[in-house]
Amino acid sequence: MTEPQQRLLLVHAHPDDETIGTGATMAKYLAEGRGVTLVTCTAGEMGEILVPELEHLAADREDRLGEHRKGEIADAMAALATPDGRMIDHRWLGGFGTYRDSGMQWHPDGYAIPADTLHDNAFWKADLTQAADHLVAIVREVRPQVLVTYDQFGNYGHPDHIQAHRVAMYAAQLAAVPSYRKDLGEAWDITKIYWLAMSEGRMREGLRAVRAAGDTTAFEGLDPEGPLPMTTPDEDLAAAVDATAYADQKMAAMRAYPTQITVDGPFFALSNNLGNQVWGTEHFRIAKGTLGPVGPDGLETDLFAGL
Repeated sequence: MTEPQQRLLLVHAHPDDETIGTGATMAKYLAEGRGVTLVTCTAGEMGEILVPELEHLAADREDRLGEHRKGEIADAMAALATPDGRMIDHRWLGGFGTYRDSGMQWHPDGYAIPADTLHDNAFWKADLTQAADHLVAIVREVRPQVLVTYDQFGNYGHPDHIQAHRVAMYAAQLAAVPSYRKDLGEAWDITKIYWLAMSEGRMREGLRAVRAAGDTTAFEGLDPEGPLPMTTPDEDLAAAVDATAYADQKMAAMRAYPTQITVDGPFFALSNNLGNQVWGTEHFRIAKGTLGPVGPDGLETDLFAGL
């Protein structure tokens, strides 16, 4: 099989993160014949379980949620596949079970912080170089021109998101050094690196629509006219990938995570009130590389622009 000329690598912390943040972009690029490789760092073992009949899988009971979410992400990848069956190349960092979901708790100011107690192999406690080396091997094998991960705050403070950022950024540096760990493959320099982002303007628009429709529970506590700390000011955005044609696939992939996402929850409330455009256009900040041609709004429409 011929290797795709353009190749995208995404590094996410837990199953479902990839679909919520980048699912439409992944489906679009796969359909266009580009290479799409997803690396998931943990199996999300510490996630909250929203399905009562599956609560026995929780970490403080049978501790089998990771295996269940392994099945959920497989179903999500199937939902994002092409009609002819081409699939996203999905990997677990270091192999399934190497790193465990670290868990989190909420700071009074509304962002995530590490849990008080961490498991021995919690991703937050991982040796940075060792974890990065697992990714270096993938980078040198796949040879992506574009890498997507979180910002330095993990977008909202979750320790595993922050660690995924650190591992991805460090691995990108190490993979480009010809003399570093030659046993992991030939050096490869990733041309463009993006941090995924949530548009502040788009989020405000969505919240206004939800509130106007009479829904006061979706994204409870968030004021469309007040601070939105998890969003990125629109002037800091670099790219907006319009993948609205693939939004239905993204929503189907989100439904593949019943333990984490409810169909009557905030994500679907936004979609119901704004239509496919709310989840079909995904935004990014550029962290490395040069912007290619941009549209009238000053944003790239393609992460491979200029390559």
